[in-house]
Parts: sequence; C-alpha cells; structure tokens
Amino acid sequence: MENTLALRIFKTFVGIVGILGNGLVCVVIGKVSEMQTRTNAFIFHQAVVDLLGSTLILLQSEASLPDPVPDNALGWVVCSLWVSNFATFLLYVISTFNLLSLTMERYVAIVHPFKYQTAFAKHPRLKVGAVIAVCWMVAIVIKCYNLTLFKVEGGSCVSSAEYRSKVLGILIAFLQFVMPVAVMLFAYIRISVELKQGAARVGPAPAAVGPATTADASQPAGMMESLLRARRNTFKMLLIVFVTFLVCWTPNQVIFLLFNLGWKLQFNEWFYLLSVGMVASNCCVNPVIYAFKYRQFRKGLRETFCCRREHREESSRAITMNCSNNS
Repeated sequence: MENTLALRIFKTFVGIVGILGNGLVCVVIGKVSEMQTRTNAFIFHQAVVDLLGSTLILLQSEASLPDPVPDNALGWVVCSLWVSNFATFLLYVISTFNLLSLTMERYVAIVHPFKYQTAFAKHPRLKVGAVIAVCWMVAIVIKCYNLTLFKVEGGSCVSSAEYRSKVLGILIAFLQFVMPVAVMLFAYIRISVELKQGAARVGPAPAAVGPATTADASQPAGMMESLLRARRNTFKMLLIVFVTFLVCWTPNQVIFLLFNLGWKLQFNEWFYLLSVGMVASNCCVNPVIYAFKYRQFRKGLRETFCCRREHREESSRAITMNCSNNS
C-alpha cells in the first residue's frame, strides 16, 4: 500500500481512469470491424498493455505488503518484482516498443508504400503478432536489470545499488528510451515531409461541375486527397501520443541514468516519486487523445454505443406494436 496519501490518491485515480479508458478502447476496436486494421492492431495492443499497467498501479496503491518481509522466496518476489517496480516498468517498456512499432508501421506505409504492401502481402496478422511478441521479449530482457535493485535485509527491502553496473545501466537507458525516441523522432520528421510533398502533388480536388466525364476524372484526385486527410489525422494523433510520451518519460529516465552513473538516489525522494507518477500517468492519457484527435476512433465509438441504443429503441417500438396488435 502506498504510504504517501497524495501519491496514493493520484495512483488510485490514474489506475481507475486507465482501466476504464483503455478498456473502452479495447471494446471499440474489438466490436467495430472497420477498425480492425494493422494500425489499430498496435493501438489495441497498446491499450491492453496500458490496461494491465493501470491495474498494477491500482494494486500498488491499495495492496498491503508483508511486514516484516520474509527472507525466503516470497520475500524475493516482494522485493525484486514488486518493490523494484519490475512488473510495472516491464509493461511501460513494452508500451514504449509497441509505440515504436506503431510509428514504424505508419512510417513504412507512408514513406515506402510499395515496400509496405510487399511486406504485408502474405500473413499480415501473423506478422503483426510476431512484432508484438518481439516487443515483449525485448522488454523482458531489458528490464531483468530491475531484479538486482533490491534485496531482503532485516525484514525489509533495501536498495542493493552497490551491485549496479554503470555500463549496463547506461546501455539499458539507451535501449529503453534514447534509441526508441531517436528512431521515432526521425520517423515523424520523414512522415511530415512526405505528407507535405504528397499534398503538394495532389493539390485541391477540382469541382465536380460540367459533363460527367469531368466529374469522373476528378474522382481519383478526390480519393487521394481523402486518403491524405486520413493519413494526416492519424499522423497528428500519433505525434501527440509521442510528445505526451516524451513529457511523461523524460524526467524518470534522466534520474535513472544519473542513478546508474553513481548518484546516491533515495527511492522515496519526492522528485523520484513524481517521475514515477508521470510515467504512470502515461497509461491513462492515450484514450483521451484518441477521443479528441482520432477521427476513426470517434466514429467507432459512436457506432458501438449509438447503434446499440437505436437497436434497443427499435426493439422497444416493435414490442409496443405487437402489444397493440394483440390487444
């Protein structure tokens, strides 16, 4: 259980909002067949991982730990998996690499469309599943380092920072943050340039006036303009997700890097707890971004709930008419 009242309230709020928001994203993508695309497969996985992360945040806030911590296998689990935030940060890193995969999927689709079509010509679902599996495996390998950060001593979990490796710590910080950020930043710059060039090539669609042949000739240009609009909408949404990720993750990763360079960090310091809280908040903000900036998700949201309401109203009217006819 979280001892600091303010942090406990914050974690509880983030956990509940993250569970509800990401659960909603999973329901919408799972229910609406038009949303079951390759891009949305990664968004669905992102929501699942953030849902698990939000659940862990809520449990960390409310669940009590054994006191004193036993010096046995249970004590190792408590210190190495729970107190070290191994499980929580494992999900955070999986979310990072999934965002990297989502970004690169959009990068290849927009900047190298022919290679994209060739790559996903056969077994697209299997290939998306393989990429997601790689995200999990890479994250597990990277976060194994967290298992060495705490040990059981005198009935409590204490930092075993003297065993940390500066080289390994710097490498992990590079792999889980610097490298993904650099690759995504490059991808977003290239996508932005390509979308601007595509808009310049297509230009505004001609007005569909005059003979039918003129209208027919304008259709391909209009379709291309519509495709570019859809791509720009997805790009803007993902760019906001990326910037939010940067804001939430950067303080914690800077602290983590300084810790591995030899800084004597106390894990109960307010700035460290604030940085962990910022990382945790990243689990619940993505559904809000989708709701405001992702047109396809808003459409799926309306279809999921409005159609159900209309179906219930039609059923109610049908029952009323049957009752009237029988009477």
